[in-house]
Amino acid sequence: MAEIDDVRPLGAGLERSYEVYVRGRLKFRVGQIVYVAFSLDESVMGFAFPKEERADLVASDPRKFHLPSASDMRFNWLHADLAVLDRDEARELVVDAWRMVVPQKVSRAYDVAHPAAAD
Repeated sequence: MAEIDDVRPLGAGLERSYEVYVRGRLKFRVGQIVYVAFSLDESVMGFAFPKEERADLVASDPRKFHLPSASDMRFNWLHADLAVLDRDEARELVVDAWRMVVPQKVSRAYDVAHPAAAD
């Protein structure tokens, strides 16, 4: 089972990333772009994810992954149930979401510094 505390230090430590609270919800941003957000009860993690791959990921494990609300379907966004995610998987989703919002040179620098994360 993953928890916010499993990914919080990671999200806060990624280059150009910072945490904010908006209406009581923890979110991670790069600039003004939110790439990870948690529900008020901290049971669901929303994260940046390619639109064209969402349906496949949800179909692969519908207990774990959920489509966002209808109003958020226009964004590159997906939800995951933290109670079903393991810690490593949650951390991987955070890094992958961060990669979507930073320049490629920043992402490549992360890969050089963290070769295991690039696999």
